[in-house]
Amino acid sequence: MQHYDYPFEVEWSKEEIVKVISLWNAVERAYESGISKEDFMQAYREFKTVLPSVGQEKKYGNQFEKESGYSLYKVLQEVKRSEKNKIFLGER
Repeated sequence: MQHYDYPFEVEWSKEEIVKVISLWNAVERAYESGISKEDFMQAYREFKTVLPSVGQEKKYGNQFEKESGYSLYKVLQEVKRSEKNKIFLGER
């Protein structure tokens, strides 16, 4: 497991921070062990209640990718593209 900072704003409420970090955890799982589409999309929907605009999503997604090497965009594309119920972008 790598060590890096999760992007979020300190002025957000505790609930908002939890929702955003839950998405970063879901992206990590997509790369490290796999995650069901349903679980990922639940985390993504919660994230979008905090950051509804595409511009905000890109900003924070790019920050997370820079820190971790894991791409929110690539996971979303795989969720849309794949017919499998589980998403895994890591190496086997």
